Amino acid sequence: MRRLPLFAVLTAMAICFAISSSSPARAEDDPKPVDPAKGREFDLRMFKTPIGKDKAYACFVRRYDADHLARHPLQKVSGMRLLVTAENPPEDQTYAYSFRLGVKYRTRKGDFDSSGFCSHVMAEQKGDEVRLGCGVDCDGGGIEAGLSQDDKSAIVRLERVRIWQNNKPDEEAGDELVAGQDDKVFRLERADTAECKSLITDRKELAAIRHK
Repeated sequence: MRRLPLFAVLTAMAICFAISSSSPARAEDDPKPVDPAKGREFDLRMFKTPIGKDKAYACFVRRYDADHLARHPLQKVSGMRLLVTAENPPEDQTYAYSFRLGVKYRTRKGDFDSSGFCSHVMAEQKGDEVRLGCGVDCDGGGIEAGLSQDDKSAIVRLERVRIWQNNKPDEEAGDELVAGQDDKVFRLERADTAECKSLITDRKELAAIRHK
């Protein structure tokens, strides 16, 4: 999946869900439900504005300097961008969340990206902290995105997430970012939405971001 429009993401995820649901899920695998009030509170912290008819965006960026990389020699990632989007489609009763992730490696050339759909999850080991749990379709892994206490940073956690190299055919570009010793948790700083425009290909969406 390469930065698809929302309707295409939803269709692909529905197909993958139908395939993966052939075996029954165990009750203990079901996520703990998030209190709607806590979800709205998290959204306001994430997007800094109530979600309305227009899409809401939150952009977070980190470019690791030489000093940081020297202190973390096993870290594969040299730069990361996260764009979180929320919208209220007229046909849905709930908000729809999605993510787009941009990755640069310290030893590999090119730009890599991923995208998928998100929902609120509870991090029970952190005192029921609300996060966004985001997945890539067809068992492509995913990320969790939380917030720092001052809301100025996103805390991205991952075990593995499928990524693609830009400008290459999908069959050649598919890869995975797998968490190693220094690639499990990333702290990204809140940035102007324009900093994440490289993650978007849709012209209408780019125009909307320019007016944010």
